[in-house]
Amino acid sequence: MKSRVFFGIIWKFSERILAQSVSFIVSVILARLLLPEEYGIVSLVLVFINLANVFVVSGFATALVQNKNAADVDFSTNFYCGLALSVLIYAILFFAAPWIAAFYAIPRLVPVLRVFALRIPISSVSAIQHAYVERHMIFKRFFFSTLFGTLLSGAAGIALAYAGFGVWALVAQYFTNTVVDILILGITVPWRPRLLFSWASAKAMMRYGWKILAADLSGTFFNYLRSLMIGRVYTSADLAYYEKGTQFPGLIHSNLSSTIMTVLFPAIANVSEDRERVKAMTRRAVQVTAYVMFPFLFGLAAVAEPLVLVLLTDKWAAAVPFVRILSFSSAIGLISDASLQSMKAIGRSDVVLRLEFVKKPVYVLLLLVGIRISVTAVAVTALVYSVYGTMMNARPLKKYLRYSYQEQLSDLKIPALLSCAMAGTIGLISFLHLGNLPMLVLQILTGAGFYIAASWILKVDSLFYLLGYVPGLS
Repeated sequence: MKSRVFFGIIWKFSERILAQSVSFIVSVILARLLLPEEYGIVSLVLVFINLANVFVVSGFATALVQNKNAADVDFSTNFYCGLALSVLIYAILFFAAPWIAAFYAIPRLVPVLRVFALRIPISSVSAIQHAYVERHMIFKRFFFSTLFGTLLSGAAGIALAYAGFGVWALVAQYFTNTVVDILILGITVPWRPRLLFSWASAKAMMRYGWKILAADLSGTFFNYLRSLMIGRVYTSADLAYYEKGTQFPGLIHSNLSSTIMTVLFPAIANVSEDRERVKAMTRRAVQVTAYVMFPFLFGLAAVAEPLVLVLLTDKWAAAVPFVRILSFSSAIGLISDASLQSMKAIGRSDVVLRLEFVKKPVYVLLLLVGIRISVTAVAVTALVYSVYGTMMNARPLKKYLRYSYQEQLSDLKIPALLSCAMAGTIGLISFLHLGNLPMLVLQILTGAGFYIAASWILKVDSLFYLLGYVPGLS
């Protein structure tokens, strides 16, 4: 299991690095070609699409991964239920598009939302393919679908942007990526929908899945509620700056933390009866993720200004404060990821749902305060909420896995302190008054060298744990 988890992480991480690297390069090119206002429109549409996608990709697909005995009938039943639900959701969005556009006073939203929403029924196929890959821990299959999907969608987006299609270039990029991903997985994954359906299977998945669906829907809605409120109260350009601020730390979060947690979920589900093993796996995941993730996020906050100016040009300078604030917010949310994945894997979807009722009233209160002040204040409230949410999500680890608060803090302490020291060292370089590009390069090299050297000198366990998997060093 240890080997399967590690190599699952390697393949998943490689897939995410490939996807995010190419997507990031494409987004940089598109940001130079398009206006912030156009990015803001697509960001707003994506909120509604991602909310709708929760019904398709969450809950029931998660139940397939959690079910150690899932058979063909379970996968096919899930597929037909998801497809029917996705068609219904698309119809709702299609007819609601004029009202949504009127609410935000952006008439262009109508055709964009109606076309973009076609991703939802298509994603119902992708959800089962991904569940199959995760259930069988064959993450290598993701690599190839991502390779072709990312490259082809990036090429389509750039070509249309150069041709002057504006917001439709972004729509084409996202849409092409989804379609190609499904086609490649259709070739590499040995699952096909069959003419099988079981009401008993559907009911069993609903008993587990509706709680995960409700929790994920709540989490997704409230995560995007900031964007919805910013788009309503402020301008689409303000929304674009905020979304760009979330993109940089989001790249790190999806590539590092999400990779480990995605592989961790099916691994824990396989040993869910042995709580000591679950605790050990969860704790190691927290240690390694913190060790790898903290320096990236703390470093990102330190180099935010030259990074944004070099990659996106001066017209995106207003995104710098958001990059800094939201980088710390992502770092603080580490325990939250581990806790939620562990609770799902051991079958305690009820705990995940109850946590949403505890956390979200505080979220709403903070957002209402922030939105009355400024967009920057909204980002600050996101940081405050990350602290509160992490404290709440840490409690189930203590109760169900006996992973105490002291152990959790101990696992985070060393990488947090080293990352703070590294960020402070990087910050001193800004006083040299170099050009943006030389400063950025020097800061990155200095930060990486400092963190690795300090880890070696202090004999940080996570460093040597990772080195143990490197051929010739174990």
